[in-house]
Amino acid sequence: MAQFSLATGLRQSNVSYLRWDQVDLERGFAWIHPDQSKSGKAINVPLNNDALSVLQEVQGDDVHYCFVYQGKPVERTSTKAWHAALKRAGIENFRWHDLRHTWASWHVQRGTSLQELQELGGWSSYEMVLRYAHLASHHLKRVAGNVDGTTGTNLVQSQKKKSPAISSEALSIMVPEAESIRSNNLLFYSG
Repeated sequence: MAQFSLATGLRQSNVSYLRWDQVDLERGFAWIHPDQSKSGKAINVPLNNDALSVLQEVQGDDVHYCFVYQGKPVERTSTKAWHAALKRAGIENFRWHDLRHTWASWHVQRGTSLQELQELGGWSSYEMVLRYAHLASHHLKRVAGNVDGTTGTNLVQSQKKKSPAISSEALSIMVPEAESIRSNNLLFYSG
């Protein structure tokens, strides 16, 4: 169950009560019904290879539920076995829900947008996923160059050679709608 949670980001109750009739192994999707989600909205869950592997491993254990213990859905996860596993792994102060936070953090660190994360995780508001925004800042370097060449840098450089100030003509090419003001032989954008 922990592996499946790390692969899908599903909440503990959604994993505990996931039924085989909510899973399509062939297409690689599962779904959470609106009455089973915290937001009250259906969640479409794309299953990555790790999630599919876990489901294939438990397939056949029960006719109705994906994850069972002694023939019943695993209702409680904060058990002696859970705490013993954490101790063996040297992990302290960790709740089951932290698996969801780990999953979300991994996604953002690997380039998943916050909008995509919101949809994947079934969060009802964008504000809920903003807590992961700080993890994406180093990925911004990768996309910062997306606007290279759009500022007319070459034109500005050639204009600077002719005149110490950027001409209105150069700025209008760089920022067509810009209103500009001249101060101390420099042109400022004020738009």
